[in-house]
Amino acid sequence: MPHPPIKPLKDLLDVAAGRRTADLLLTNARIVNVVSHEIQEGHLAIYGDRIVGIGDYSAAHSIDLKGQYVCPGLIDAHVHIESSMLAVPEFARVVAAHGTTAVVADPHEFANVMGTEGISFVLRSAKYAPIDVYVMLSSCVPASPLESAGAELGAEDLEPFLTNPWVLGLAEMMNYPGVIAAKPDVLDKIAMVAHGVVDGHAPAVAGRDLTAYAAAGIMSDHECVGADEAREKLRRGLFIMIREGSQTRNLEALLPLVTPATAEHFMFCTDDKDVRDLLEEGQIDFAIRKAIRLGVNPILAIRLGTYNTARYFGLRHLGAVLPGYRADLAIVDNLKDFRVTHTFHRGQLVAEGGRCIAPIHEAERRAPLRSSVDVHWIEPSDFEIPAPAGADEANPPNIHVIHVLENRIDTERSIEAATVSRGRLVADRLRDLAKMVVIERHRASGEISHGFVHGFKLRCGAIASSVAHDAHNIIVVGMSDADMHAAAVRLVKLRGGLVVASDGQIVAEVPLPIAGLVSDEPAEAVADKLRALCQAARNLGCPLEQPFMALSFLSLSVIGKLKLTNQGLIDVEQFKVIPLISS
Repeated sequence: MPHPPIKPLKDLLDVAAGRRTADLLLTNARIVNVVSHEIQEGHLAIYGDRIVGIGDYSAAHSIDLKGQYVCPGLIDAHVHIESSMLAVPEFARVVAAHGTTAVVADPHEFANVMGTEGISFVLRSAKYAPIDVYVMLSSCVPASPLESAGAELGAEDLEPFLTNPWVLGLAEMMNYPGVIAAKPDVLDKIAMVAHGVVDGHAPAVAGRDLTAYAAAGIMSDHECVGADEAREKLRRGLFIMIREGSQTRNLEALLPLVTPATAEHFMFCTDDKDVRDLLEEGQIDFAIRKAIRLGVNPILAIRLGTYNTARYFGLRHLGAVLPGYRADLAIVDNLKDFRVTHTFHRGQLVAEGGRCIAPIHEAERRAPLRSSVDVHWIEPSDFEIPAPAGADEANPPNIHVIHVLENRIDTERSIEAATVSRGRLVADRLRDLAKMVVIERHRASGEISHGFVHGFKLRCGAIASSVAHDAHNIIVVGMSDADMHAAAVRLVKLRGGLVVASDGQIVAEVPLPIAGLVSDEPAEAVADKLRALCQAARNLGCPLEQPFMALSFLSLSVIGKLKLTNQGLIDVEQFKVIPLISS
């Protein structure tokens, strides 16, 4: 939505001093002061997009809050909007209803698919959103040289964006081996934002490697899964983003480290959260609510979702209910349940009663992005894996197997005897051994890699996705080559999406025509289709709570022990391609 005009500073001061009438007065409020750590009772005056004071003011309009709590608007410290499967304006409307007034987005997925066009698309799409969308420049496109994305972005490609006031710095530096090894192209990107923020991504990095990573100028990390890991990173001076998303939930494990002495170095983020969880749970409000339930002082919990994040990113006008700060507010009826009843963005009411009421601006509908699915013709035989010479049912080869983990984006691995049938390596339902295929989808190269995965527990059928972090090639897991072929072909016809196939038929699907990553439909419609899709996967036997989120991370070559990209099976710990057959 268009921002309200900025009022002259003199006029604002006249209102604050009582010489001029405010635009809006929120009366009978309990104001959460995250700076003084107290609750103040009184009336809150707003002029234009700014808070002017607390006390007795005259105003053109007033709203009686009847004792409700006024909190700063919530801020997500690190989010990939694409993971919601919603277009940027629709995502903004959903999270605004949960008290979010700003997010710091890494358009990493759009950038991996569309390059700089994807970053520009996010900035353009956010222009009329009912929240502020700040952008961190995607630092690793592709995430590593072991996967083929739709683009490659160097410092020279990213630097022009730094003049945009909505761009705050460099997003998660996933190529931590490149940082530690002082690779020139990696260091060029860090040096490019010498006066900005540089976010980190360093799962399980420790010791001297962590010291080198921090010394490079990396400022934060959101990949901590345990307290010991977070404590070591805190000791190196890194800010810790506590992640509570759909697939990865770290809040409970990390919360014991948040004390009055350390609290200013922690903040909340979601990273990846799909539309169902956003609608049913919420966003940063969910993290605050959970932290309060686990015993954190409510004001401190709110600070982790507001003021700390604003300070870290240098957003001095956000994150607190104080004179001169922006009138971005989340109203809750009590601090125990922390249910948002009203959201104000820049002094305007944009959500109430759990629903965004901001008007849809017509310009939102005119932000097209070209098709991004360009796949070489797919044949049924592309899904076959010939057995090596000398192997048969009685003498199977040993193969490397990926192990998917519930609510985790990393993986385990094992070496197991393959199942051989008619000269082919095949899936085995009794051993929970599903076949996995990754198909390059950006340049119609015909590259297809094969592997096996444990943990989906499929009895039959196949599931497929064009959302496959971070290169977003087509990824298919199944028990039947025919169903895997049917699912992959359907994805191409949809221009991207999520699909479940069984007995040669498509039984559920979620079209994602925007970059093969997000939908052009309203949130509720996308959520309904996603629920039906996950139920269809459960009908095939899959017990995973988030089967498609788990599927989407099986190609991410920078985290876990074993992954599969279009270039082959990736030993993440050795950072190299290895053969499927174990020697």
